[in-house]
Amino acid sequence: MTQLQINEVATRDGFQIEATFVPTADKIRLIDALSATGLARIEATSFVSPKAIPNLRDAAEVVAGIQRRPGVGITVLVPNLKGAERALACGVDEINLVMSASDSHGLANLRMTPEQSLAQFTELLAAVRAHPQGAEVFVNASLSTSFGCPFEGEVPQARVLDLVGRLLQLGVEGVTLCDTTGMANPAQVTRLCEAAQARFPGTPFTLHFHNTRGMGLANALAAWQAGITRFDASLGGLGGCPYAPGATGNVCTEDLVHMFEQMGVPTGVDLDALLAASAMLPEMVGHDTPGQVVKAGKADRRYPMPAQ
Repeated sequence: MTQLQINEVATRDGFQIEATFVPTADKIRLIDALSATGLARIEATSFVSPKAIPNLRDAAEVVAGIQRRPGVGITVLVPNLKGAERALACGVDEINLVMSASDSHGLANLRMTPEQSLAQFTELLAAVRAHPQGAEVFVNASLSTSFGCPFEGEVPQARVLDLVGRLLQLGVEGVTLCDTTGMANPAQVTRLCEAAQARFPGTPFTLHFHNTRGMGLANALAAWQAGITRFDASLGGLGGCPYAPGATGNVCTEDLVHMFEQMGVPTGVDLDALLAASAMLPEMVGHDTPGQVVKAGKADRRYPMPAQ
């Protein structure tokens, strides 16, 4: 059975919308703990304008300060050419571009329509490949609102697939299909995952789910049953899009790993170490987190009988 690849996004997608700034040293400490758990990739931060996302203003310091472990890819989100240049200067393993499948969300989130995003990516990819380290960097693109837009409603599957094809034609190597506001359902996930893999065989697709309506794990299971083996997830269930009304946290990493491990699906992740990392979060962010397994314990946990 193929081992899953889990991409941890809490320190980017999670921390970006926290009410208070998480200190740089805490971010580094958490990423170092996560990198020892067996996760395939960690999206450490985003090289976005500090004015746009003040909580990630320390992106360069974070990437420079973390311990790099063999086999653990360090990914960063980059919104534009300047961000890509900053990321490449830090020696990251992967850059993640982002665009929306819907005009309204693209304008709200990036001030660009999908067409404008694609035009920007053409210039950005050329600059990446011309950079001395560019040939060694994996380029992924996250396609937001692939399963529905909070402003427009349904995004036609045909439109999503067309945008995936155009991204690949530009030279993007992997694509993440994002359920940005938790609008997806398992039947819809199955249809899109099967169609995407049939049309673009061999493309490494990652699925990015939010648990806004309580269907995050169900959607992840449907994606896996449709052949997907790469998933984004956020420690503790942190996260959400600041430009998507009603969006709550991503599917929780430890809950996702627990589900698949209980099913006998290998993730390569040490769940006990992951739970220990998750237990660090409430102190860092100043509030409880939505994750369930860190509170209830693993399903194989046994309790002493109550006294008679």
